[in-house]
Amino acid sequence: MKVFVTGASGWIASALIPELVASGHQVLGLARSDGSAATVAQRGAAVLRGELGSLDVLRAGAEASDAVVHLAFIHDFTDMHAAVKADAEAIRALGAALEGSGKPLVIASGTPVVPGHIATERDRNASDSPAAGREANAKALLDMVERGVRSVVVRLPRSVHGEGDRHGFIARLIAIARERGVSGYVGDGSSRWPAVHVLDAARLFRLAVELAEAGSVLHAVGDEAVRTGEIAEVIGSNLGVPTAAVPAEQFGFLGRVLAGDQPASSALTRKLVPWRPTEPGLIEDLGRGHYFA
Repeated sequence: MKVFVTGASGWIASALIPELVASGHQVLGLARSDGSAATVAQRGAAVLRGELGSLDVLRAGAEASDAVVHLAFIHDFTDMHAAVKADAEAIRALGAALEGSGKPLVIASGTPVVPGHIATERDRNASDSPAAGREANAKALLDMVERGVRSVVVRLPRSVHGEGDRHGFIARLIAIARERGVSGYVGDGSSRWPAVHVLDAARLFRLAVELAEAGSVLHAVGDEAVRTGEIAEVIGSNLGVPTAAVPAEQFGFLGRVLAGDQPASSALTRKLVPWRPTEPGLIEDLGRGHYFA
C-alpha cells in the first residue's frame, strides 16, 4: 500500500516509516520545512510539502494514497483549543478525501483517564477532561465509518519512550530535574502512567493500517501502570540528584498529568489485532542510560 503519513518528521513517525517500508509499503510523508523534508526522506519516505493547516494538500495526499496515518498535532499546551481545532479540521479534510473508498484512516489519540479504574478501549474521557477535545475528534473520525471510511483510533499512553526521544514527557521530566536539581513527583508518587516503547507503538499503527476493522479503538499500551514516584526515583538515580515530592504547579502543564492516576490496558487490542509488545518497558528503558547521555 501507499500510506500517507502526517507528522512524518515527528517522534512516532521515526519508527513508523521504517516499519511500514520494511513491511513492503510505500510512504508519502507530510513535511512543512526543508529540515523536516530532509528528515522524512532519510526515513525512507517520499515528501509532500505542506502544513497541518494546508487542507488542500492533506486532501491531495489522501487521495493519492491507499491509507492515511494522521500523527500530526500542534503540541502547544498553552492553547489546546486551537490545537484541537486544527486537528479536527485536518481529520475532516482527510476523511472527506477518503469518503466512500473503504480505505483506512488511522489517527493518534490518547488513552482516557477513568478515576479508580484501569482504562480500556471501551472507555471515554469525561467531558470536562483536558483531553475531551481530542476525544471529540476521535468520535468524529469513528462516525466516518458510515461514510465508507475505515476509521481506526490508536490511543497512545502518557509515555512513548525509546532511544531518540527528546520532547516527550519523560524527556521533559529529566530536563526539569536537571534544571532544578531534584527529581520530583506530585503527591505521594502513587499516581500511575501507562507507557509503550516507540517501536511497539509503530508496529500497532502498521497493524491498524493493514488489519484493523472499521470503527476500531486500539490501545498502544505496553506498561499498564508505572508509578510516577518510581519514574522520579530512576531519573534521580541516573542524574545523581535527590527525589522528592514537588508542588504540581512547579511542573507547569505537566503537573496535572503527574497528579492524575491514569493506568490503561491493551487487553482488548491484543484480541483485535495480533500485537504484543516486545520492547523494553519504561523503567528498563530508562535504565539503559540513553535518556541521560
